[in-house]
Parts: sequence; C-alpha cells; structure tokens
Amino acid sequence: MTFRKSLRIGRSLTVLVALGGLIAACTSGSPGAQVKPGGRSFTLAAAGDVLIHPELVEQAAKDAEKTGEGQAGLDFGPLMAGVKPVISKADLAICHMETPVGTPKGPFEGYPEFLVPPQILTTLKDVGYDTCSTASNHTYDHGLKAVKRTLDAMDKVGLGHTGSARTPQEAEQINIRDVNGVKVAHLSFSWESFLNPTPEKERWAFNRMSTDEIKKAEARARKKGAEVVILSVHWGLEHYNEPSLPQLELAERITKETGIDLVIGHHSHVVQPIQKLNGKWVAYSLGNQVARHSSPTGLTEEGAIGWFEFRETADGWDVDARYRTTLVDIPPEVEAGDKAPEGAVEEHRVVDVQQVLDSPGDLSEDRLARYRLAADRTRGFLHNRGAPRGDGLEQLSLGT
Repeated sequence: MTFRKSLRIGRSLTVLVALGGLIAACTSGSPGAQVKPGGRSFTLAAAGDVLIHPELVEQAAKDAEKTGEGQAGLDFGPLMAGVKPVISKADLAICHMETPVGTPKGPFEGYPEFLVPPQILTTLKDVGYDTCSTASNHTYDHGLKAVKRTLDAMDKVGLGHTGSARTPQEAEQINIRDVNGVKVAHLSFSWESFLNPTPEKERWAFNRMSTDEIKKAEARARKKGAEVVILSVHWGLEHYNEPSLPQLELAERITKETGIDLVIGHHSHVVQPIQKLNGKWVAYSLGNQVARHSSPTGLTEEGAIGWFEFRETADGWDVDARYRTTLVDIPPEVEAGDKAPEGAVEEHRVVDVQQVLDSPGDLSEDRLARYRLAADRTRGFLHNRGAPRGDGLEQLSLGT
C-alpha cells in the first residue's frame, strides 16, 4: 500500500479567554449557551480503532508469562493500562471494536481477514469502556458465525455494542444507556467491505452507511426515549490526515438534516480534525487506539481520546470538546543476536502522551522527542479545520 507523505503541521495557536467565576458558573464553553439551572450533565470519552495485529497477540503472551494473569495465556492488561486513568474517568466511554473475535486459544488471524483474541474485550471492559461500535469493513471477515461469537463475547464481559447484529430482530434494536440520569443512544454505521461483502440474505448483520438509514435509526432512538444520540461512523480514506470529500459531504448532511448530537469517526488509522459543524462536533477520525500495522508509518501509532462534556441547556445540549493524545510504543526491530539501542522501547504499550511528558522519569531524550512529536502533530491535525478559532477545542487536563 502506498502512503501519502505526512504534511508538516505548524503548531496551532490557542487563544485563552478568561471568564469571571460568576459567568463561568452560569454559562458553558459555547458562546451564548446558558446552562439550565439544576440541569443534568455527563462526560463522554471516545477513542479510535481497536485493531489487534499479530504482534500485539505476541505481546499479550509475553505479558501473561510475567503477570500470571489473563486467560488462555494472553493478558492485554499491560498493553492498555496507560489509558485507564482517562477512560475510567468518563461517565460514558465508547470504543470502536473493528474486528471479529475468535475463541480464546485461537487460531487468530491478522490483515486482511482479522480474527482476534476475545481476551481483548475483557481488557477493554477493565480499562473502563462501557460500550463499543462494531460496524466496520471487517465486521463480516469471518461471516455471521464470527459476528455472533463477537457479540456473545461482549455480552459475557458486560460491554455494550451497536452496529452489528445476530438476528434481524436485534438489528432493529437501539443501544440506549442511562448516563447520570440521561438516556443516551449509540448508533454505528460503516461502508461495506469489498473483500467480504455480506450476502443479500444477511445484509441486516451490520449497518451500512446511508443518511436515510441513519435518520431512521435516530428516529427509533428518539421514539424509545433517547435524549442524546451519538453516532459512530467508519468512513474515509486510510492513512490520510484530512477528511475526504465524501466524509465532508456526509458530515454536512448528518449535522444539518438530523438531530445527531455528536459524530465519532474511525477507519483512517490516523488522526483527522475535530470540527464544530452546524453546531455539532464531528471527530472525523481519532486514529488508532491500539494497533501495530505491519509497516508502521509513525502516524498510525498516534491517536486521540476525544473527551466531550454535555451540559443541559434550555434549548437542548451544549457540548465542550477536549482531547488527550495517545501513542502506541513499538519496540525497534533488531537482527537475531543484536541488542536494541540503549533506552529504546522494549514492549508494545498504549501511552498517554501528556502523562509521560509531565512525569518523564529517566526516559531518554530520544524517547521524549518522540512523545513531543506525537503531541505537536496530533494537535495540528485535530485543529486543522479551525476548531481552535473560537470553538474551544483544548487538551484535557486530568485535574479538571
């Protein structure tokens, strides 16, 4: 696969607006929005693709040997531990489970037809995720049997799910959760896989991208009492840090023609902008939450956790957007018998970049330079459609 050369993104300027304590108490981050006295609120965290490549399965096996934990010789806990302080802090945390799962002992497969260990689902739940989108171009990699196995496994560990279904009846259901007294619906849609298209008789097995179908799903959610509707979409072009024209057009239609309150995008495997469009936040792509592509580009290791605070107003919901940069540490490849450079990454780990930069310990300058690059580059990509110029997109501080 040919990758586009990454653009050099300059540092974005952040304008800080100082508000008095009395004003801050009665207004939210959006200009003119008045928070409803005694109104409800909740926080939502969402992250990019969960894509378990073979190298990550190998890492989980090594970690299980050290920890003595996990199941069937695999422990994904150490791999994902770095994001737990952020994900577990949210009132509602949403992941994107891109692939079907196999049985605990395998066999497992990587690209192009993924079949990954179900043990990752236990770890996602332990990290703090509540529910996941499951509609993607890999949903049907191993047919309906694997779709059923995946949703059964998610049910077993207590993870909610939306976007794929075991029966036509389940396909009509809506994932609604009570979050701080607010009924929040989560929808998930994707484009069809060209490699493994779903048979016509099973086209209900996952939700295909369609503005009309999204409208129908939102209508069902509202009819069932949903007060907030979140939409996860698997769209765009892989490895491009700018949204494609079809993405932009669909985002315009969704934010203008529906009542969807927030759009969360996946599939590109790299970070794309977060933009406020027609008064609604659109995260075009949050990159990868965890992945280890066979040819890492540097950009595929970088991701963002989107953090959204919903506040009830007299006219609906006001939403503030923040983010937290993540990076998947990848050990260098060395020839048999050789040693990795001193201070190099030793294990695959998902890292909270700001946490490391705040407390670097004895990390080498080369390692710190890599984390700074991820922070600067991610900020540039996220801001690249104007979010800093008045919409308030800022980095999340764990102290707030």
